[in-house]
Amino acid sequence: MSATEIANLHFSAAIAEAEAAGMGHDSVCRSLLGLVVAKYLESRSVSDVQSELRFVADNCDPGTDFMFMRP
Repeated sequence: MSATEIANLHFSAAIAEAEAAGMGHDSVCRSLLGLVVAKYLESRSVSDVQSELRFVADNCDPGTDFMFMRP
């Protein structure tokens, strides 16, 4: 099983559990993001984590190709 498959399995379970409890998925996503950042900070510098988050934010539009992609 790949890292993506493992993460997707647990993410889907967290979303399902939140929805079953009457919570929206936004609060679970925000909480998971906070946990990811905290885990990153255990082994990476603040500037490195900021760079990682900035890259994700800058490239989160599914309708836009990454800058480094070619047609």
